[in-house]
Amino acid sequence: MPGPESINIMQKLMKEYKLFPKKKWGQNFLVDGNILNKIADSCAPSQPGYVVEIGPGLGALTRQLAKRSKGVLSIEIDKSLQEPLQEVLGDSTNTRLLFADVLKVDIESQLKTAFNLTEIPRYQVCANIPYNITTPIIFQLLEDCPNMICATLMMQKEVARRILAKPNNKEYGLLTLMISYYAEVECLMKVSHHCFYPRPEVDSSVIRITPLPDKRVQVKDEKNFKDFTKAAFQKRRKTILNICSSFFKLEKGEIEEQLNALGILPASRPENLGIQEFASIADRLA
Repeated sequence: MPGPESINIMQKLMKEYKLFPKKKWGQNFLVDGNILNKIADSCAPSQPGYVVEIGPGLGALTRQLAKRSKGVLSIEIDKSLQEPLQEVLGDSTNTRLLFADVLKVDIESQLKTAFNLTEIPRYQVCANIPYNITTPIIFQLLEDCPNMICATLMMQKEVARRILAKPNNKEYGLLTLMISYYAEVECLMKVSHHCFYPRPEVDSSVIRITPLPDKRVQVKDEKNFKDFTKAAFQKRRKTILNICSSFFKLEKGEIEEQLNALGILPASRPENLGIQEFASIADRLA
């Protein structure tokens, strides 16, 4: 059957199966064929390989990914989409469907099982992820998926801006810093809210996250580094001197001396510091 790459076909399919978009899962289906092809092209392996798709919806992007890859494992939380997805993907014999909450799934073992492989392959991830679980999904991919080559993710443009922000910017924060600890990030394209059904209130961006071979900075105690960074951005209006005094339980005079030795102004605020400076402080004062 024709794929749901237009709003008319999408609405017809939803009417046939008595479906409606569910807000609790952030269901806004992409119905622009041009954008669908651009996204599929952007995450197509140079040599056909495997793709894990998170949130296939009604399969419009899944069909395009299947044409460009060895196999696609699509993970969908909404079980009411099973019948229409099976219909839409009937001709795509290299697709597999898994109905589950992706945050509760071992993605790599499921990929191996889905295609009856002897070992976990290298693979790419492609997803249109809802706002409320954007951060958990990203960190699941970065921390629990060592065989992932990269992730091509569509998300609200505001979240993408935060991820891509640089120091000395109000959008720069803990999310920016922690993702940069694990990966390189680039913006691939912007997507108007007019390209979705139902139409969301804000535009989206598609970014690519590529894990680094080694973490961006080496620290003596990773938990201490992460805890300190989190504490700093929870008090982002305070100076780094006051934040360190509270977190490390040290006298301000001693902290000021150590910060000056590191070349860091005690009056700096968290948004003024890069990841190397946070790592240096955590190692020095721990």
